[in-house]
Amino acid sequence: MEISKVPFGTYKGEPVTKYILTNDNGVQAGILDFAGLLQSFKVPTKDGGKADMILTSENLDNFTNNGFCTNRLIGRVAGRIADGKFSINGKDYQIEQNEGKNALHGGTNGFYSHIWHVDSTEATADSVSITLSLTLSPEVDTYPGKMHITATYTLNNDDYLSLKISATTDADTLFNPTNHTYWNMAAANVPTIDQLKLYVNSENHLAVDDGKIPTGEKVANEGTPFDFGTPTRLGDALEKMSSTKENGFDDIWEVTPSLTKPVATLEDPESGRKMSLYSDRNGLVMYTMNSDDAAVYNHGQVHPHLGLAMEAQNLSDAPHHPEFGDITLHPGEEKTYTIKWHVEY
Repeated sequence: MEISKVPFGTYKGEPVTKYILTNDNGVQAGILDFAGLLQSFKVPTKDGGKADMILTSENLDNFTNNGFCTNRLIGRVAGRIADGKFSINGKDYQIEQNEGKNALHGGTNGFYSHIWHVDSTEATADSVSITLSLTLSPEVDTYPGKMHITATYTLNNDDYLSLKISATTDADTLFNPTNHTYWNMAAANVPTIDQLKLYVNSENHLAVDDGKIPTGEKVANEGTPFDFGTPTRLGDALEKMSSTKENGFDDIWEVTPSLTKPVATLEDPESGRKMSLYSDRNGLVMYTMNSDDAAVYNHGQVHPHLGLAMEAQNLSDAPHHPEFGDITLHPGEEKTYTIKWHVEY
């Protein structure tokens, strides 16, 4: 087990550092102190090299010069909040509306816009980890309460990378974080995620309005392009979505939370590389990068469906749908959520 660090450019004049966690099998996770960003997740290849399981770049500007939150930590609240409004214990709050009339991904000064403090790194016989922290106040991100957040990435010799995100607050607030990594473990000469096979442990997805805000209705996946109950070629599902406004997925699946049984798996039949995702929450937002924005990068290509964001979180807009689960955080309590990824190669 090993941890090392290297400079990784600057953000708003401040230096950014990359921390490289390496296990005894040669699996590597690169973590930036900027946005707690998962910059790389490399596995050994059969020819003795290494392949990245995720979309990546060695240039920090490629991560910061687009609106796709690429590979960053997201919070205080992942996903959308209708009209940027919510109530806790009868008190109404208005937060920044940064996507039309709605609030998205914690706002422009959320988790993804800051260089985090590195609290510690640790290497043991079986694992290596890094713990980062951030403190946000209403003056910074418009959410109520001064929130202190810690995020710990741990890579072990069983090829699991885990992320534990914890928070405390001095006033009632909301907490529903995620990691916004884009996955594509295919070879560099494969331009899209079409050949990948996706499985999701889900029976329903959420109906949404034109602003991608849940209506409250749960729609059965069976018989729709949203059905990944058995491993399904993404290209086949995306073809069925080609006539939609998005030309792909930007949607919310209700999943069965589990840290022992995969919530979802994504695999490349050609290379044999596979990622299994575990989460202790009931939502999985998936976005198939439905854009030809030149700011989106991978292997020098610019076209839709380069990668798949798999955002494990609580079901979106929960403050307006209590049946989706409670994402409030109160003074005197600490909440911790866990996301795990297991890689096979």
